[in-house]
Order: sequence, then C-alpha cells, then structure tokens
Amino acid sequence: MSVRIGTRGSLLAVTQSQQVADRLAAVGGFETELVRIKTDGDVLTGPLSQMGGTGVFAVALRDALLVEQCDVAVHSLKDLPTAAIPGLAIAAVPAREDVRDVLCARDGLTLATLPQGAKVGTGSPRRAAQLLLARPDLAVVDIRGNVDTRLGRVPGLPGNAEDAPGDLDAVVLAASGLKRLSRTDVISEYLETSVMLPAPGQGALAVETRAADAPQHESQTSSPEVLTQALAAIDDADSRLAVTAERALLARLEAGCAAPVGAHAYRKGSFLHLEAVVCANDGSRHERRAKASDLFTEVGATLLGIELAEELLAAGVADFADLG
Repeated sequence: MSVRIGTRGSLLAVTQSQQVADRLAAVGGFETELVRIKTDGDVLTGPLSQMGGTGVFAVALRDALLVEQCDVAVHSLKDLPTAAIPGLAIAAVPAREDVRDVLCARDGLTLATLPQGAKVGTGSPRRAAQLLLARPDLAVVDIRGNVDTRLGRVPGLPGNAEDAPGDLDAVVLAASGLKRLSRTDVISEYLETSVMLPAPGQGALAVETRAADAPQHESQTSSPEVLTQALAAIDDADSRLAVTAERALLARLEAGCAAPVGAHAYRKGSFLHLEAVVCANDGSRHERRAKASDLFTEVGATLLGIELAEELLAAGVADFADLG
C-alpha cells in the first residue's frame, strides 16, 4: 500500500507534509509519496485579502483529493476556509506546534525597541491590526512570498543572502513554521498572545481525506482501513478541540481566513478556554473577549466558539471590522 500525500510546493509545505507522511508511515506500516500541487495562492500576486483570503491555498489541494490525484492532503489549518466541502473530511489534527507569532527584526530589536516609524512587513490584516494596536507609530508594509523571501526583506538576519533586499526593519511570521524549518535563529521576539492573538488554527495542521476514505485506484493492495487507523493514531484530541472552537468562532463571525480576527483556545485543567479579538484594520478599534467551557466534545467546543462570537457581535465588532 502506498499513500499519496498532496502538498503545496513551498519548502515549508513540503517539510510539514513530509513530517506527517513519516508519522503515518511509522504507525501504518505503509509507504508514502508526496504529490506536489500548485495552488492559486502560489501563482497569483497581490494582497491575499484581494484574492479571497488564504483559502486560495486550499482549493487546488481539495480538488486533487476529490479527483483522486492524492489520498491525503496536508494543509496549514489556518489556511482552510471554515465551510465544509461535501465529500471531504479533516481526518486528523496532529499535536499543535507553538501558536504564537514572532518578530524577526534587524539587530535583535523587539516590538518595544523598534524605532519610531519602523517598517514592519506582514501580509496578514490580523497581524497588521494588532501591530498597530500595540504600536500605532509603526509603518506596516504588505508583503507576500515564502519564508526566505520575507526574511530577506530584513537586513542582517542569519542565513540571508548578500543580495537580499533588506528594506524592512522587521517582519512578523508564525513561530510554528520557523520551528518546523529549524529557523528559530532568526527570531528576535516571541509575541505573547496577550499582545498578538494568533489566527484561528495557527500552528496546527489539518490532514484531509475523502469522507469515505477509500482510495479507488487499482494499485491498492491493502485495506483502506489501515490508512484510517493511522490517521486516528496521529490525531490529537486537545488540538482538535482547540481548533474546532476557534474555527466555530470564525464561522459565526462570517469572517474569512484573512479577516482581522485572532483566536486562541487551549485546555487548562477541567476547562477549554477561548480568547478572541476583532480589530479594525488600522488598529484604531478592537474588542477582546474570553470564555470557557467544561464540555470536552466537538459539540461543546463548537458551542464555545459560537457563544463567544455572539458576544463579540453584540459588542458591535461588525461596525468597525472588515469581516468579509
């Protein structure tokens, strides 16, 4: 039995997909192969918000699953739209990486020590809004590109090429991606969730399959239940509950992946906690709320996300935030 794993072609996507492939192979005893899929998000240029948000990274992978070009697709969970796709299911959410955002700045500067008017790059309205909330004086620059391209915009970071542009004082990236790439040497500061709440699902991977989970190609030599069992083995219950709550909040807000919404759910003791923030794009207004539940089921996590979203909507976030 050989399981084909669909992935985007970027270094980060391939790295994290290979990590999932290795875990599946270890517990399932089968071979795996990566199938690289080119997505619109890898081809189109311009701000993500103008291309339909980060969902543009998922469409081609999901199409590849539906036409049986691959058996499993690995997504960064924060890139997945919240709407369900008929015929597909998130079969596993492996243990989540660090959820935090990080600052990668010249000269080891931190958010507090960046000079007045410093140029900070990010392609995320959520990050941009929270940066401006903390430091209204910053000049936030919209950027695109893979991890190395973004890091190349900051002079003096470890591993940057001599001809890198170096035109920014700092960029903001996800800790999880840098950790998976073993590039934590470029981090000058971890931004705690009290300063910057992450994107719903940040740090988590979604391993998606066809709902029936029954590959139909003739080369199949073993029961597909082997794959099902392997997927169940790498699923982490706490991570799944956390992202379920975060995505339920995002769905109830009717907000896209690129909306200025941060959320972080986590289990502590006998409660599932959820914190969320909704911001105006320019950081001029925001509303931050928290709620907890003792229902450790997917239904309970979903209700927690919906209820906190209702509180935010009742507080008038739709009046100042771009949730479309």
